[in-house]
Amino acid sequence: MAFFPKILLKGDVEAYLRGVYTNTQIVATLGAAEAEKKFDRLQNHLAHPPSFTTVRVNTLVTSVENVKELLKEEINKQYPGTNIPVLQHPKLHDLLLIPVIGPRRTLEQHSLQVIVGAQCGNAVLRGAHVYSSGIISASKWMKSGEKVSVYSDIEGKCKRGAKEFLGTKVFIGNGISELSRKDIFCSNVPVKGKGIRMTEPVYWSPSFDGVLPGSVFLQNLPSAVVSHVLSPQPGERVLDMCAAPGGKTTHMATLMNDQGEVIAMDKISSKIEKIKCNASVLKLTCIKAFQFDSTKAVATDENAIKGGGPPFLPGTFDRVLLDAPCSGMGQRPNMTCPFSLKEITSYQPLQRKLFSVAVELLKPGGTLVYSTCTITLSENEEQVAWALQTFPSLQLQSQEPHIGGQGMMGAGLSPEQLTMLQRFDPSEAELRDVDLITLTSMDEAAAVLANKDTIGFFIAKFLKKK
Repeated sequence: MAFFPKILLKGDVEAYLRGVYTNTQIVATLGAAEAEKKFDRLQNHLAHPPSFTTVRVNTLVTSVENVKELLKEEINKQYPGTNIPVLQHPKLHDLLLIPVIGPRRTLEQHSLQVIVGAQCGNAVLRGAHVYSSGIISASKWMKSGEKVSVYSDIEGKCKRGAKEFLGTKVFIGNGISELSRKDIFCSNVPVKGKGIRMTEPVYWSPSFDGVLPGSVFLQNLPSAVVSHVLSPQPGERVLDMCAAPGGKTTHMATLMNDQGEVIAMDKISSKIEKIKCNASVLKLTCIKAFQFDSTKAVATDENAIKGGGPPFLPGTFDRVLLDAPCSGMGQRPNMTCPFSLKEITSYQPLQRKLFSVAVELLKPGGTLVYSTCTITLSENEEQVAWALQTFPSLQLQSQEPHIGGQGMMGAGLSPEQLTMLQRFDPSEAELRDVDLITLTSMDEAAAVLANKDTIGFFIAKFLKKK
């Protein structure tokens, strides 16, 4: 049994990512040994959750201080006596940070075992319980109400319904079974609901599912930075091109005091319904969500425009956010990468098509922000270099707040241009075991940890010259 390995990467995928982090320019600057160390740190960090859970406060309906106290009460209900603090970010004043405590390496492991899929295992590491649909295998004699140890099958080799699994598995914590093995695997009707209530997770990470609806939104720190960088103003018309599930959409509307118009688009109808649901729960009325292919969002005939929805005439929007579809290689925790190299490298053409639409729909003098949740050069810095060469009207802008690192070398951008980019790179943080002793307040050390130990993310900001 493995205990928190590096992310499991296929051979060609590992070679590709190593090439990103050991490209010629990086090696020339840092040296081959330090470049390899960065890649090694990256692999370790991707398999672990970030050091903080981040919660964005809906400041239109409540105060940050009020939510802070309510979250403390909720955490004490889930983990009595732990006194896990709730901290306010020093620069993102609508963001609260809850330390993720762990990993706890001394937990006793029980004889009864439950095996879950890799995706379910990732969710457990961020505070989720185990639902029946995520259970692949359970010990032969498991009954409801028993103590069990939960493991993640990171190679995807466990057969559904197996009574024992001897393959590679990662221990992710202990819990109490809410269903028996028979309930899960022998029922004629699939059983839904909670299968294992996690009582001793390897990482203490409170669950906020259904907590303070309308007042908070669970959101990764870099995702919250994006909306602040775009800085939409009340009364403006703003476009979110690839908006689902609506975290950034609703954040932008909040920053605009729900005044103006935020257009949200996505190709999939169920995702549009999710955006509308989130907007409704957060009591935001300036959001209009449309099921539409954003690559076709530019109208060529003014007579075709009806009802205020897509397609739109060129120069329609004051600000555009392109949070582009990407390989997602910055997501954490991620103990295994299920994608092939072909899949990981397939996003660049789509991103460029969307980028071209974004530039056309933006007003002269308007702001465009491009972001991804991945760590590759081809989807990030290389896209910036391409955009600056392809669109003479675009000018790269500095960002505020700028709490991540600068852009990565290797795409041909100048040192000055790299400082204008914002890259949240898991390889930049040191491996750590977070404890409560050092995180009782948002001091400088905690702030640095919060800003560095995040998911992998990239942000670029452009001005369209008049």
